[in-house]
Amino acid sequence: MKLFIVSGRSGAGKTIALRVLEDLGFYCVDNLPVIFLPELINISRAHHEKLAVSLDIRNIPESPETFIPYIESIRKDHTTEVVNIFLDADDNTLIMRYEETRRLHPLTKRNLSLEDSIKQESDILEPIAALADIRIDTSNKSIHELESKITTLVLGKKLKNINIIFESFGYKRGIAKDADYIFDARFLPNPHWFTELRPLTGLDHEIVEFFNKYPEVENYIQQIYTFLNTWLPFIEKSNRSYLTVAIGCTGGQHRSVYIAESLAEKFKLIGKSVTIKHLYLDSKKRNKKEI
Repeated sequence: MKLFIVSGRSGAGKTIALRVLEDLGFYCVDNLPVIFLPELINISRAHHEKLAVSLDIRNIPESPETFIPYIESIRKDHTTEVVNIFLDADDNTLIMRYEETRRLHPLTKRNLSLEDSIKQESDILEPIAALADIRIDTSNKSIHELESKITTLVLGKKLKNINIIFESFGYKRGIAKDADYIFDARFLPNPHWFTELRPLTGLDHEIVEFFNKYPEVENYIQQIYTFLNTWLPFIEKSNRSYLTVAIGCTGGQHRSVYIAESLAEKFKLIGKSVTIKHLYLDSKKRNKKEI
């Protein structure tokens, strides 16, 4: 199992780091008391290949030195690959971030000022910072830069393998609401007007053969593919986890289904992570089950 331990001063970006790790397939646990860490690892090993735990001043013992044996015992276990990340920023940056968000620093409960809380937290966490495999200073990093940094640590490259969701829908049943791109297929030849093809869907072989007779259908699919493939690297740079592409026809049964399937297959061939949703066909299945 791969274990990422994310620690650091409050306001340094631990929540952002944990969110990125979750998008990268880690099972993430925030604000876990340190004493439960070995037990969590033992339980998770049977269910998760990748685990990320966030530790901070809220859940670390009064004497952080007691944290050291936990880490050492975990590292001795050769079935677990441990990466210990410590996030930090300079005092002025942390003060500015707290003033912008107007959140309370955890140590202000000790009747300390914000500035004193930040300085005292640094002293308390020093033994933990010394254990870090990787220290990241987020003082001059934007959220996107920190996300890119964490992604690079995990994947060895800056870009995540974004998941592309291809959706088919029917305009007469309502437009797809969560799509990033919508392409209209209503101008293409329609199998609906052929009695023997009407009850079939874009998943059926007869419909595939029907569309193969029309070069404009393949041209349209290719143009959508070229457009998406051109801009996908720029979309991935924004550290998005998914991109939703919706294809619409009149009923959501023939043309949109066929095009969504065709596009998904093309992107699979170049190694992209792909999900397919057929909104009308899926709703028909649900209705049958309810009946």
